[in-house]
Amino acid sequence: MGINTQVTQDYEKTKWLENLGRYIANTITLTEFDLRKIWHDSTQIWVRLVQPVLWLVVFGNALSKFRVIPTGDYTYMQFLTPGVLAQSVMFIAIFYGITVVWERDLGQLNKLLSTPTARSAIVLGKALSAGVRGIIQAVAVLILAIAMRVNLNLHPLNLVAVLIIIVLFGMSFASLSICLASIFKTRERMMGIGQAITMPLFFASNAIYPVSIMPTWLQYLIKVNPLSYMVDALRGLLLPGYISSLRIDLLAIVITTVVLVLLASLNFRRIIN
Repeated sequence: MGINTQVTQDYEKTKWLENLGRYIANTITLTEFDLRKIWHDSTQIWVRLVQPVLWLVVFGNALSKFRVIPTGDYTYMQFLTPGVLAQSVMFIAIFYGITVVWERDLGQLNKLLSTPTARSAIVLGKALSAGVRGIIQAVAVLILAIAMRVNLNLHPLNLVAVLIIIVLFGMSFASLSICLASIFKTRERMMGIGQAITMPLFFASNAIYPVSIMPTWLQYLIKVNPLSYMVDALRGLLLPGYISSLRIDLLAIVITTVVLVLLASLNFRRIIN
């Protein structure tokens, strides 16, 4: 009896490992498939660099000279760079639902859903792709900041942590975009809702000005804004001596990512209905 139980347990463990391996392989395959689009058409990367360039080169330089925003021991360009970096990643991820709607219109989603691939693996693969795209955007922003002689902490371990946070943040907003795509279902509506989300989140965060100068009601909104946790984490990693609530920031980002990936997985099939 004991031998049979052990054999059954070993079989179930082996089966579980096989399923896990297949799940991971499917996720990576879908991520790779989405990233190939960048290789064939990189113009979307260059076009989306226009906004962060304007924020740093024009907006950042102008306010640095006027010195109207109190940023403590840091220049305004130092203070602004993590905020622009986070905003550029969010901008890429929040419009990812448009790509999903486009794939639905081409019939690619129907083919994908007809395979035995788990819906959560599909969502996770696409969200991970958005996170990797965020890395490409973030590297470009950091190179621009370095070229502008912004003093940043570029320790290798800090940069690795920055890339991990960027991937998680990109995944969370890509998952949010997929959830929205299951509701609005057209590219035109997704474009409008993307703009309606990104700008309020950006301005109602600590990305371009410190929390201390904001009105009280806005300070409460910042506490539930995921972008604020992203920006605070990036400042803690990139600004020399900056004191941030890094553990709380990471916890908030991880929880947001997990919840949104689960919601997107549950609602994914509704996109084609």
